[in-house]
Amino acid sequence: MKQEQLKQELTRIAPMLRRFAYSLTGSAADADDLLQNTLERLLSREIPEEVELAKWAFRVCRNLWIDEYRARKVRQKNVYSLDDTEEPAVDGEQAIHDQITLAQVDAAMNQLPDEQRSIMALVAVQGMSYKEVAETLGIPTGTVMSRLARARVALARFLNPAADPARI
Repeated sequence: MKQEQLKQELTRIAPMLRRFAYSLTGSAADADDLLQNTLERLLSREIPEEVELAKWAFRVCRNLWIDEYRARKVRQKNVYSLDDTEEPAVDGEQAIHDQITLAQVDAAMNQLPDEQRSIMALVAVQGMSYKEVAETLGIPTGTVMSRLARARVALARFLNPAADPARI
């Protein structure tokens, strides 16, 4: 793929990569950094001819996040969190309700193990099929389905702890 074609294709898939990065990191600033690192890696290294760029980009993004996550765990004693500076919400009951719901879902997603969170993000946020997720992450389709099922049950329990476990 020529450099100009690569840049055009990366421009097209960048919004999807950013959403995926946000679903992994849970932070807009970290998602932007992860997206930038992903794009830099894709532009600076040769991409195998036989792969689909979008799937390769998601895999690179996920692998970079895993590396970063592991590095953060090692440095955990020295890490401190700064408050995110987000745009103020529009006044209104619905906006507040939406923010609370989004915060609850975000907190629930952060409770999931990395392998479940990344699959949930690719299926629910990106709208990928199980087969596409399996190809992107290099795992069997059955593994995608079982991890997604466990993630859905965990999210349901976290978001509605009073629910009957048999009904979930």
